Amino acid sequence: MHLSQRIQRAFWFEITDNVGTYHKEYRKKQIMSSVNKLRRRNGLEVGDKYVPLAIAGGVGEASIVKQSYRVCEKVLTDLAVKEWKSQTPTFEQFEDAVNQIESILIRRFKELREQGLEPSFSMILASVSPQGKASMELFDERGLAEPVHDNPGFAIIGTGFITGGNLLLRLLGYSAEESYTVDITALSTFIIDVVSEIDPAVGSFVGESYYMGIEKGEVFLGPMNPEYIKPYKRKVAKRKELLQRIWKLFDRIGEEEVEKMVKESEKKLTETEATTKDVDKKLKRKLSLRKT
Repeated sequence: MHLSQRIQRAFWFEITDNVGTYHKEYRKKQIMSSVNKLRRRNGLEVGDKYVPLAIAGGVGEASIVKQSYRVCEKVLTDLAVKEWKSQTPTFEQFEDAVNQIESILIRRFKELREQGLEPSFSMILASVSPQGKASMELFDERGLAEPVHDNPGFAIIGTGFITGGNLLLRLLGYSAEESYTVDITALSTFIIDVVSEIDPAVGSFVGESYYMGIEKGEVFLGPMNPEYIKPYKRKVAKRKELLQRIWKLFDRIGEEEVEKMVKESEKKLTETEATTKDVDKKLKRKLSLRKT
């Protein structure tokens, strides 16, 4: 997750020696990075391990964003201790946590408006269940949460949304229905790379992002490893170059000729995929015959 004002936080427990240690990591501004730790004794007897809970990212007035993080921290950690048996929440459990957070934020923002203050705020709260199902909730300035994990399948907040993020997604034809065919990491890196070139409020990908997902059958949460991003940065640089060259071809040989080239490549791809499917079917048939 990458946000235009670079305010992000990851929530997890470190369980060690029957004592629950809660960590919060907070990064703000490109030139400033700090790690704060809050320790709470929860009597959790799980052995030595980390228990990831969620990732949050927000933009807007810093004080409002920080207060919202504290609400998320309290709700998530209390539920993890009291109801989730010190485990990463399931999809349904995370939904319940979001409902609680939403109720608190709605009350808080209502109080601010009654005092004549209009909160400037957007927040994404996301998690991955032990079963591998992702949840992503988008909170607005009223405190209302909208699930966006299924439709549209992504979320952009901050000035990056206006200066190009949404435009690029639409231009590239991204849709949640076809997301399984898309290299999401390459797409995310591409959008951040391009938008950061024109919007100084959007910083670099590396050092500003967290990753949460399933690794070796367990939920993992941590800062995005620069070594992990390098291949995608190279891939994005090549794609940008190719897009520029294709645009030049439009002017030199015309759209019709470029379309013919694209259709020929698509035809070859379809034939290759069909051949691969035939080979797979034959292999499965042979294996079935051997079993019988």
